[in-house]
Amino acid sequence: MNVRTLLFFLILIPIMFLGLIAGLILNAIDGTGDRFHKIAILWGRFSAWVFGIEVTKEGEENYRPGGSYLVVSNHAGMADIPLLLGWMNLNLRFVAKEELGKIPLLGWALKSGGYVMIKRGQNREALKSLLAAAEVIKSGRSVHIFPEGTRSETGELLPFKRGAFLVAKKADAEILPVTIVGSHLITPKKSLAINKGKVRIIIGKPLRTSDFPDVESLMEATRSIIEANM
Repeated sequence: MNVRTLLFFLILIPIMFLGLIAGLILNAIDGTGDRFHKIAILWGRFSAWVFGIEVTKEGEENYRPGGSYLVVSNHAGMADIPLLLGWMNLNLRFVAKEELGKIPLLGWALKSGGYVMIKRGQNREALKSLLAAAEVIKSGRSVHIFPEGTRSETGELLPFKRGAFLVAKKADAEILPVTIVGSHLITPKKSLAINKGKVRIIIGKPLRTSDFPDVESLMEATRSIIEANM
């Protein structure tokens, strides 16, 4: 366990705990989760500062800040979520595993903040929970999904699952392809170590679902952009 891992447990966990409490209160007041999202932005940027992560963002001109998108990115490290929250200038909600929704305080804050809890598997209930993300997008917010379904150990892009692209079709939403480079070195999979380093967030041009005849072609086009920017 290195110094940055200790900082995570000694500083960030208590701060996150307080942020979740504040988020629950704010979510109860406004019922939208928008104020909770502002807390999440601060948490993401503070996390990067504590751990010495230098973040650069490219492609700012490719999207409308505050717009409504289905954001799709590769997933290579635990730092991905706080960095996306901190640097994507969007009113962003994540699709999270159903198990996280069962954790006291964390799950309550995520659910009341508009995050989508998804069941694993390919059954009807899994599809129903995933398509709930389409309603979040229709409300004017953006939703993020990791289409690989798990973190890459090497930083290389894994095969995509179809779920994210079904959501895009259902919501008739633009897909915003985002490539995260370097995060697998910050928080290596199967390790508690947290390292300082540089991460690039590269935002590609959005894809309109109406330009693609089916889910498979939309998925392949999105994957090609993300992979090319790696």
